[in-house]
Amino acid sequence: MNTPTDPTNPGGSAINTGTGTGSGLGTNAGSGTASNYTDGVRSNLSQAGGHVKQAASDAGSALRGAASAAGEELRVGKANVKADLADGALAGLAAAENAGGAAREQMDALMDKGRDLVDSAAELIRERPLASFGVAFAAGWILAKLGRSGDK
Repeated sequence: MNTPTDPTNPGGSAINTGTGTGSGLGTNAGSGTASNYTDGVRSNLSQAGGHVKQAASDAGSALRGAASAAGEELRVGKANVKADLADGALAGLAAAENAGGAAREQMDALMDKGRDLVDSAAELIRERPLASFGVAFAAGWILAKLGRSGDK
């Protein structure tokens, strides 16, 4: 008779020694071995379940850590952007102040030149009043002629 044996349990056998009447009321000679298999399966499944739970917990921790690190990086990046924008705004304000100062200097220089021209014209009129009157009369006559020629 061939006797099947368990490779992990060489001493045990799993032979069903029934009565042969078909009633199914036999004794299982390897019932201890089958129970060992069942207990081993349960134990291994329990261990596998524990490892899966631990892996899920570790994955959750890793995701929380990554989200926390990403959040911290975003806060640092936001602070850097704000600082850079503030520095840019301060530099822009300083440039505007400098441009305003330069514009005031140019305006003062132009006003000084205008005053100098008015002063030199007044001095010329005081020195040569008759020539000044003649130049003013001629300029007025020319402007009047130009104005009338546009009416035709």
